[in-house]
Amino acid sequence: MIKEGLQHLKSIKVSYQSLIQENFEFKSKSCLTCETQGVCCTDAHFVNVHITQLEALAIVEKLKNENNFENVKTKVEQTISSYNLSENGDTFKQKYSCPLFEKGIGCTIHGETKPVPCVSHACYEREEDLPPQFLQDRTETKITNLNVELFGENRWLPLPIWLRKLS
Repeated sequence: MIKEGLQHLKSIKVSYQSLIQENFEFKSKSCLTCETQGVCCTDAHFVNVHITQLEALAIVEKLKNENNFENVKTKVEQTISSYNLSENGDTFKQKYSCPLFEKGIGCTIHGETKPVPCVSHACYEREEDLPPQFLQDRTETKITNLNVELFGENRWLPLPIWLRKLS
């Protein structure tokens, strides 16, 4: 059942990525040409990406296949410790520097494993060029429903917390 859930998650995310790329991303700066590469991923006053258990499973599976999992696990532990992250309380108030960002490389995950907020985000110079929030919300609702179907519950937790729990 989990394997089918991961496939369904992949189709949800690929569809969302296509929508963003075709309609919005071309209006943004490329991460590769950004003057401050990675600042949006490492700004601990800004980042609070939350994911579901199923998304975390997909990320862990991908990282294990790419042989950089031990490095990421170390960075996850450092992030949790440095930013005092927890699965308790209002986790949406917790901010951190993303442990999946590698200086000189960028994000270590791409494609169908990239979290929805990360797909939505880019360097848009004009607010009117941003993807509307309802598109992200609609996609996250689909992911929530899938997560509930598979696990009987749904918990959105900070990305590092889920990665620690599943590694």
